[in-house]
Amino acid sequence: MKLLDKFIIKKLLITFLVTISLFTLIIIIFDVAEKLDEFMENSAPVKSILGIYYANFIPTIINTFSPIFIFISTIYFTSRLASRSEFISFLAGGMSLKRILKPYMIAGAIIAMFSYLLNAWIIPAGDKKRVQFQDQYLTDYWSKARGLIFSQIRPDVVLYMEYFNNNDSTGVGMYIQQYNGTDLTSTLFGRFISFNRDKQVWRLENGTHRIFKPNGDHQVNDFSTLDTNIVFNPSRFFFRNEDVQSFNQKELDYFIANEKKRGSPIINFLETEKHRRWASPFSTFILMIIGVSVAGRKSRGGVGYSMAVGIFVIIFFLFFSKYFISMGQAGVMEPWLSAWSLNFLFTPVAWLFYRFAQK
Repeated sequence: MKLLDKFIIKKLLITFLVTISLFTLIIIIFDVAEKLDEFMENSAPVKSILGIYYANFIPTIINTFSPIFIFISTIYFTSRLASRSEFISFLAGGMSLKRILKPYMIAGAIIAMFSYLLNAWIIPAGDKKRVQFQDQYLTDYWSKARGLIFSQIRPDVVLYMEYFNNNDSTGVGMYIQQYNGTDLTSTLFGRFISFNRDKQVWRLENGTHRIFKPNGDHQVNDFSTLDTNIVFNPSRFFFRNEDVQSFNQKELDYFIANEKKRGSPIINFLETEKHRRWASPFSTFILMIIGVSVAGRKSRGGVGYSMAVGIFVIIFFLFFSKYFISMGQAGVMEPWLSAWSLNFLFTPVAWLFYRFAQK
């Protein structure tokens, strides 16, 4: 690696880190101002606010806004080189634009690898702690209680529950139906229910177990207490779509497999998120090629002209990013296609910018 390559990689990464750090600081300041009253009302310790909530919120901010600041950093740094005629000197010295892009692509590979690690492992690990903090200090008690729960917990098992409180893992009125194809084989009813999180066991009280036989007869067994082997975590009742970011790659694969067994309606959402984690880092290279091609030309407008073009491009990039992802989550497009469509669309755009860039 030549001295020029090291210079470009170093300066580009520093520019990216400085811009994303300043923006992250601004976001945190506004978030603190918005949530300060809640922190004080719930007596959240300052150490936990900074060391748990915001320390684990920072990776999410960086990951969310990194495409914007990768692009802005590339345009700003390259425009500075062009305004000082350094970029033109590279070309005049016999260096091709393809060769100049090499250190940019190396820096892009570093950022892309870090982006994947954030998506798949770092953010999920930190988000679990952040959610625990939110549940303890920011979440209303009754948000963890639900009534009239209806769910298919397995392909052949349907569950209905009148009420369940996830704070103390108790509820009333659990009714479970077991099927063999379309034939009802048994029902289980418990007036009062509780879930032992350590043993992962449901306990039913004051209930009835009915077994339906093929000849049309049925057997009825009443019980006062019954420990069941129902394999279902009640936290699933309170799952929100945004909670998916707390799953690392292995946990997400496991969760998708279980949801498929249940016939869950959010499979498309989960599959789209899974493919997005792989596709998102590749956009780093596309944005860098566009940024270098736009900003590598010296113009009277200087950095301002390049930034104006760059902002125009990034607006379209963000729009189509949200559009394709939402199409995949809604099931209109295949999840893998919706996650990769942005890269498929902007690859020829990057090639056109590269094709007409100053060489």
